[in-house]
Amino acid sequence: MRGLRAGAAVVAAVLLAGGTGGCQLVSPGDDDQGPITVGTTDAVTSLDPAGAYDAGSWALFSNLYQSLLTYSPGTGSPVPDAADRCDFQGKDLRTYRCELREGLKFGNGRELTADDVKFSFDRILRIKSPQGPQSLLDTLESVATAGRSVTFRLRVPDATFPFKIATGAGAIVDSSRYPADKLRTGTEADGSGPYALKSYRPRSVAELRPNKNYQGAVKHRGGEVTVRYFRDSATMSKAWKQRSLDVAGRLMPPSDIAAHSLSDTGVKLMESAGSETRSMFFNLRDGSPLKQLPVRRAIAAVIDREALARDVHHRTVEPLYSLIPQGLTGHTTSFFDLYPQPDPESARSLLSRAGITTPVRFTLAYSQGAATDEEAALVKRQLERTGLFEVTTRNVEWTEFRQGYARGAYDAYCVGWLADFPDPDNFTTPLVGRSSSFRTGYANPKVEQLIGATQDSSRRSGVSKDFRAIQDLIAQDVPVLPLWQKKDYVLSSASVSGTQYLSDGTGQWRLWELGRL
Repeated sequence: MRGLRAGAAVVAAVLLAGGTGGCQLVSPGDDDQGPITVGTTDAVTSLDPAGAYDAGSWALFSNLYQSLLTYSPGTGSPVPDAADRCDFQGKDLRTYRCELREGLKFGNGRELTADDVKFSFDRILRIKSPQGPQSLLDTLESVATAGRSVTFRLRVPDATFPFKIATGAGAIVDSSRYPADKLRTGTEADGSGPYALKSYRPRSVAELRPNKNYQGAVKHRGGEVTVRYFRDSATMSKAWKQRSLDVAGRLMPPSDIAAHSLSDTGVKLMESAGSETRSMFFNLRDGSPLKQLPVRRAIAAVIDREALARDVHHRTVEPLYSLIPQGLTGHTTSFFDLYPQPDPESARSLLSRAGITTPVRFTLAYSQGAATDEEAALVKRQLERTGLFEVTTRNVEWTEFRQGYARGAYDAYCVGWLADFPDPDNFTTPLVGRSSSFRTGYANPKVEQLIGATQDSSRRSGVSKDFRAIQDLIAQDVPVLPLWQKKDYVLSSASVSGTQYLSDGTGQWRLWELGRL
C-alpha cells in the first residue's frame, strides 16, 4: 500500500550525462509539446476513495482529490490544504478540529462545504469496503460540522490522526455526486485537487488537466499529464526504451536501474529516500498450514534476504529485519536478532520438536511489482532445497490478489507496502494491528496495548521503546516476515523538470511539479 516517514524527504538526484539540474526556471506543461507522459505499474483499483487503499489508487487521488491536510515537498509534517488551519482541542488527543478555507470549489464548479467533508468520512465508515481505507480511521468515532468548522471525535487518543487525514483516506468527494452507502462506479471523479480527470480507461490511461478551481497548498500549477498504466515492469521498460514515456516511475526493473551510468545521454535518474518495504504475510486462519507457529518460525529461519537483494534486485534494495524501515523512529533488527543467518538445521529442529510432518505444503501468492516472478522463484528454491517445504507459487492479477488475501485464499503472500504517512505507526497498526489491512487473522493483546501507547503520545520521538517492543513480539510470533526496503527511483528525459519532487516518502505523487525545460 501506500505506501513515508518523518525526515524522509531528503532527495538525492543523480544526473546522468545530458541531464540538467532541478533548480532551473521552467515553463511547465508547454502546450506546444503536449502532455507529459508518465508510466507506472501501480494499478488503480477504484476511482472512489471509499473503495481503495492501495498505492496506485492513492497516487492518482493525491492529484484529483483534496484533503484537509497535505505534505509540502521536503516536509514530514502535515500542512493545511483544504483547511485553513487544524488543531487538537485540549491535551487528551481525542478532539481534532479544522476550519475550511473560504471559496473552495470542486472541479465541476460546485462549492465545497464542511458537510462534504463530513459526508466523505462518514461514507468510508458506513460502506466499510474490504478494499477501502476504513482500517486507517479505526480511531474515529464521529464527525460534526458547524459553519466552516469540522470536528472529529476520536474513540481513543490518536496523535497520528493529522497524518491520517492527509492521506487518501481524507479525500473529500462531492456529496451530490457520490452515493452515501455504496461505492460509485464508472470512470469519472469529482474532487477539488490540483487536477481534474479529463478521461480514464481502466488499466490503461488517465488523462489529467489542471483544475482551474483549485485552492490550497499547491502553488505550482502544472500542465496536462497523461498517466499510462502497465501490467508489469518489463512492458513499461520496453515503452521507456522506445521513448514513448517522458517519465518512468514505479516500478522499473531493478536491472534497468542498476544498468544506468553517466554515459547514458539525455536521461536523468532521480533517487529519493523513500521507504517502500516488501514482506511475506502469513494466513493464520483455521485450515492454513501456516497457522502453526513453528512453521512460520522455520520459514523465517530459512529465508536469505541478502540473496534476494543481490540476485534478484541488483542491490537496488536493502535486506530488512524490522517492520519499521531504516530512517524511522523505532527501527530495530528484531528478526536478525532471532534469525541472524539462513539456518536450515534450526528450521528442521523447530518442525521436528513440534511433531510437524515435512515437507510442509503451502501456496505463496504475489502480484504487481518489479521482478516479482524472479523473487517468488528464489524464495521457493530457498525453502524447497531444505527438504522441509513444498511451495506452489501463484502470480495473481492485482484486484483479484487483494480480494484473495482478504478472504484467506492464500497460505502466504508477498506484498509491497508504501506507507500512507511519515510516522512509524503506519508500519505497525495497518500491518499487525487489530484492523490489519492484510487480514492475516493475527491478534495479540500486548501488541494492541503497545500500539495504543504509541498513539497516545504527541511527542513522536519519545515512543521508540514501544515500537521496538512491538517488533520484538512480531519477530517471535511471525505473522509477517519483512524482506527488504528500497528507495524510490524515477527515470526521465533530461528535458523534464520536477521529478525530484514527484515523490518523497509522504505518499504524495506530485504530477503538478512536472514541467518541460
